[in-house]
Amino acid sequence: MTVDDLKHLVRTVPDFPAPGILFRDVTTLIGHGAGFAASIAHLADRARAAGAEAIAGMEARGFIFGAAVAAHMGLGFVPVRKPGKLPVPTIGIDYALEYGRDRLEIDPGAVSAGQRVVLVDDLIATGGTALAAMELLRSAGASVTHALFVIDLPDLHGAARLRDAGLTVDALMHFPGH
Repeated sequence: MTVDDLKHLVRTVPDFPAPGILFRDVTTLIGHGAGFAASIAHLADRARAAGAEAIAGMEARGFIFGAAVAAHMGLGFVPVRKPGKLPVPTIGIDYALEYGRDRLEIDPGAVSAGQRVVLVDDLIATGGTALAAMELLRSAGASVTHALFVIDLPDLHGAARLRDAGLTVDALMHFPGH
């Protein structure tokens, strides 16, 4: 399936979670077997071109896409978790949200020094979570130079923020608006 075919599998839900927002729902893409497999193959091709030695994904939908890309490529997957979810000592990073703060954590033994790790997530909006994940993985010694997304919302400038931080950013599809 082409990327244009995949774009048609993403459901748009108006006025969620607030009036005026057009929510891009990837659950319809995930629920379409051929579409989900094609999106994973497209992301894996891009991760391979980036020299990925491991794939990292942020909780929760980054787990779906990232783990599938890692499996498709025969690579390990690094889960970037919400606080308190890992059973071993972790390293973490606090970061700002639009209305508050959040935290991400990883097992510092999940990556090795200099290992090329590619970030994968379902959607890039403002970029805050992806930036925090990049910083966290780098603090553990990983080389993080690429981030891949199924969807980019370019009007929110998240991809530009990641590029300003030195990441190469790629998305399968782009949707205008919020």
